Amino acid sequence: MALCAALAFGLAASGPAAAGPFGEFTGSWSGNGTIRPQDGSAERIRCNATYKPQGANDLNARLKCASASYNFDLTAELTADGSNAISGRWTENSRGIGGSVVGNARSDHMQVHVESSGFAATLVLTMKGSRQDVALDSHGGGQVIEASITMNRR
Repeated sequence: MALCAALAFGLAASGPAAAGPFGEFTGSWSGNGTIRPQDGSAERIRCNATYKPQGANDLNARLKCASASYNFDLTAELTADGSNAISGRWTENSRGIGGSVVGNARSDHMQVHVESSGFAATLVLTMKGSRQDVALDSHGGGQVIEASITMNRR
């Protein structure tokens, strides 16, 4: 669940760059990476994401990921204000839970704090052309302590 919320905000794809702080976070992406649960044993994870702008300052996201012990289906609605401060909500559809998102963005970088009851994480997303790198640190508050995922445009 921790990974669900955090990953939804860093995995996306792009066609032509859109305006606004989510400019590069538009389209369909897929990729894989590593999660490290509290027990310390690393696991490979595979993800597919779709990000749809809703105007210059709003973004809808859908993320599905799976590993040997994780499966999730996440949706999120994000809004950026005039200073690129992000706020929004996320929902993990298969578990019926959700929470809040706050942070900041520019066209190639996003840093957010996600939380719900019993979970908080910092997520840093960096775009590099057709590649997106996602780093998650859950501060030990959820099942996943660290995650590192690289997504590529489809």
